[in-house]
Amino acid sequence: MTPFIVSFDVYGTLVDVRGGSRDAFAAILRAVGAPQLDVLEFWEHWEAANIRRYWQPYRPYREICRASLEETFHHFGLRGDPDLIRHYFDAFPRFRRFDDVDETLDHLSGRVRLALVSNIDDDLLAVTELGRRFDVLCTAERARGYKPDGTLFRFLLRHGEADRTRLLHCGQSQRTDMVGAKPLGITVAWINRRGLALASDVPKPDHEFRDLRPLPGLLRARPD
Repeated sequence: MTPFIVSFDVYGTLVDVRGGSRDAFAAILRAVGAPQLDVLEFWEHWEAANIRRYWQPYRPYREICRASLEETFHHFGLRGDPDLIRHYFDAFPRFRRFDDVDETLDHLSGRVRLALVSNIDDDLLAVTELGRRFDVLCTAERARGYKPDGTLFRFLLRHGEADRTRLLHCGQSQRTDMVGAKPLGITVAWINRRGLALASDVPKPDHEFRDLRPLPGLLRARPD
């Protein structure tokens, strides 16, 4: 029988990218003379610009982030060097895992295959402290595409030799994880850490949890 696979989004699901990059974006705003701007509002606009670019022909994540920063400067009426995005990339080794991650993955390890599915460049994933090895690594760089249009999930199905009926994907992003996976018939657990409302145009997840802790129980309850 095909082994069961549990795949995870990384940034926002396993590690706190939003909180971890706050100081980096504060440094960017100071560098352009706008320390008074709300850092998270600026970050959210930048992240939304990234997601729009994920739908375009493939280019590396670093390039997307740089272009989105330039766009976000314009949106807020700022003049700045988009190469300041280096502050964000430099922060990756300092991103912290959420408290529930290690204990949950310890429970799952050995029972199922563990996969990562991330809109990221390989070098940035390599410097992210994940605390363990995963059985399958699927990055945008390897797939030459991103989640929202399904490219990265199709890569998982091929590269991980995954049967979509024996695959559970866990992710926090409505606009990438659910929009990308659900149309392919993949079961999705929405890790809704921030308690957000589901957008009306996003496919409904199969499960919704505030963190990863319910996953071992969910898998124990599944039929073989």
